[in-house]
Amino acid sequence: MAVARLTLTDFRSYPLLQLAVPPGFVVLTGENGAGKTNILEAVSLLAPGRGLRGAALAEMARSDGPGGFAVAARLTDATEIGTGTLAAAPERRQVRINAAAAAATALSERLSVLWLTPAMDRLFSDSAGGRRRFLDRLVLALEPGHGHHAARYEAAMRARNKLLAEPEGADPAWLRALEAGMAEHGEALAGARARVVAALTERLAAAPEGPFARAALALEGWRGGDLAAELRAGRARDAAAGRTLAGPHRSDLAVTHIGKGQPAARCSTGEQKALLIGLVLAHAGLVAERLGRPPLLLLDEVAAHLDPGRRAALFERLAAMGGQVWMTGTEPALFAELPGATARLAVADGRVAALSGSISL
Repeated sequence: MAVARLTLTDFRSYPLLQLAVPPGFVVLTGENGAGKTNILEAVSLLAPGRGLRGAALAEMARSDGPGGFAVAARLTDATEIGTGTLAAAPERRQVRINAAAAAATALSERLSVLWLTPAMDRLFSDSAGGRRRFLDRLVLALEPGHGHHAARYEAAMRARNKLLAEPEGADPAWLRALEAGMAEHGEALAGARARVVAALTERLAAAPEGPFARAALALEGWRGGDLAAELRAGRARDAAAGRTLAGPHRSDLAVTHIGKGQPAARCSTGEQKALLIGLVLAHAGLVAERLGRPPLLLLDEVAAHLDPGRRAALFERLAAMGGQVWMTGTEPALFAELPGATARLAVADGRVAALSGSISL
């Protein structure tokens, strides 16, 4: 599944942008700040969540526009999907599938979207929360229901934390109901994460040595169990802390460089980059195998920091997958080795011009 036509209205630097693109490679080149990543961010909103930047919805509307924005796409199977906000409700996301209102989680049933951005180069040395969000994106591409469980779990946890903070004391019956909900959805979250980590670890371990380092994955922190009982026993502790201290929101993704037997956080910057690319490529292959279609990949400035050998290997792997890949870079020469059918676009000052390929603007 891929995007056949993309339309942006009052999104970031674009008052109106319409692109019709092929299902293979789409390359956007231009100077820093030209608006390349804005287009990738718009495509990333065709999946649940806040997109590849994780920005607030109000920040995505064009600063000198009327307020609100819209991102719409026609997929290669003729499905129409779209999302955006209204000026009157800048933080309320609306989603439509074939002109009918839908939940944001329904988007993952239509399109699997994964991305790599320069900010993710710090993933292995950053916070556990960042690694959990990365893992949940991987899980969502394979198990679309994961987003529903995550949303319900977070909502129940917020309500429980608020209830525990009430000075007059929490209603025990309501607390039990919230904790039962957290246990139900938390078990589903933990199970889905464990399945994907196991499948990816097995796939990476069996992969031949190549230009991208192989990673071993493991879940650390909260490992499951009787969450409802843990929550009941920890009410006083959680009330004092002002947050819930047990559950899948306390898990972490541990990544180890197989070849060196060393935690990813202790590897060099280049090794961490290679680990991350290898992990995303392995996951894309797993999605293609399980769902019968490769995910849509968004690779922001991924080629700039690779040596020519690794860059050629990356393009070869991506071409073999056969899915749609959107890439950005400052120089067209970085993508010279891509197939001739690649759609190549130049971006400057919020305007897009076709350089080559099957594109209409």
